[in-house]
Amino acid sequence: MKIQAPVERVRTRAFRIPTDKPEADGTIAWDATTLVLVEVSGGGMTGLGYTYSGASIIGLIQGELAKAIEGLDALDPQSAWLSMQHCVRNLGREGLAATAISAVDAALHDLKARLLDLPLAKLLGSYRNSVPIYGSGGFTSYSDDALANQLSGWVSDDGCAFVKMKIGSHPEDDPRRVKLAKRAIGDAQLFVDANGAYTVRQALSLANSFAEQNVGWFEEPVSSDDLQGLAAIRARIPAGIEIAAGEYAYTVGYVRRMLEAHAVNVQQADMTRCGGVTAFLQIAAVCEAFHIDLSGHCAPALHLHVACAAPRLRHLEWFHDHVRIEHMLFDNAPVPRKGLIEPDLSRPGHGLVFKERDAARYAA
Repeated sequence: MKIQAPVERVRTRAFRIPTDKPEADGTIAWDATTLVLVEVSGGGMTGLGYTYSGASIIGLIQGELAKAIEGLDALDPQSAWLSMQHCVRNLGREGLAATAISAVDAALHDLKARLLDLPLAKLLGSYRNSVPIYGSGGFTSYSDDALANQLSGWVSDDGCAFVKMKIGSHPEDDPRRVKLAKRAIGDAQLFVDANGAYTVRQALSLANSFAEQNVGWFEEPVSSDDLQGLAAIRARIPAGIEIAAGEYAYTVGYVRRMLEAHAVNVQQADMTRCGGVTAFLQIAAVCEAFHIDLSGHCAPALHLHVACAAPRLRHLEWFHDHVRIEHMLFDNAPVPRKGLIEPDLSRPGHGLVFKERDAARYAA
C-alpha cells in the first residue's frame, strides 16, 4: 500500500534553559542555552527535531522554510532539504539559517521513520549498534574541585575512556589546570578545547606542556576559520596529539575545504548546525573519501541514530550542558553504559518524546 504523506504543518517553539552553574570557555561565557524545537506533521504523524540556536530563527522556520517544504513528500526529506537550501540563498546559507534548516531536516527524518514504523538507525542503515562517547565540559569558569569532580565522574560513573576540558581564557594557567585534570582521570585520555582562543605561536608553545600530560586531542587551538593556522599547528605539534575542528561548519563545502587544507586529524560536525541528518551524512561521505575520522559535536541524543549510520564515526561528544537539557526535556534520552550509548530500536524514529509539561516553564 502506497503511503501518502505530504508535509502539512510546521510548528516551532523556543525554550531557554539556565545552566546549573556559570559556564565559560576560551572565548565566551554563558548562563543559559536556547533549544529551538521543530515539529513537522504529515500523513497522520509528527516528526521532532531541534537545534541549539537563537529564538530569532522561529520566524524563518515558520515562514520561508515552511513554505519551501509544505506539500512535499515527507518520505523524501532530501528533496525538502534541497528546497530549503534554495530558499535561503539570498539570506545566507550559514549561521542562523543553517541551524534552522538543521532542525527541520531532523524533524523530517524522524517523521519519515515514524511513517514507516522504523527506528531511524534502521531506516538509514547502520555501521554500528552503539557509539562511543567522550565526557565534555570542564569549563574555564569551574573551580579546581568542580573540574576534577566532573571529569573523574565521567570516567568512574559513565565508563568514558576520554574526557574533554575547556582551556584558553587564562593561557598562563592552562598547563596547571591540564595537569590537575589528568591527575583526576588517571588512565583515561584527556582532550583539550581552546575554542579558537590562541594564536598559532601560543598553541604550539602550550602543546609541549600538554604533551607531557599525554593529551590526545587539541580542539580549535586557533579559529576554525584559520585553516592555514590549523594546518601549521597540525604539522608541528608533538607526536600523539591530534588536531580537531569543524563544529562551526555550516555547509558541506566548508568541510571539504578544511580537509583539503590538511587542517585536522579528526573532523568534527554538528547536525544541529551543518544541515541536519542529510548534511551530516554528506559530511560523513566526504570524510570517508579523505580517510579522516568524523566526531559528532554535542546534542548526543539527536546525533545517536545518524552516528550509527556514518562511516568512520569515531565518537560523540557527551556535552554536559546538552546532556542535562536533553534529559530534562525529552523522555528516552540515552544513558551511557561503559562509555557507550545505544539507540532504542524498539521505537520508531529517533525515539525522543518531548516533555511538554516539564518544558513549559522554560518557554522563550
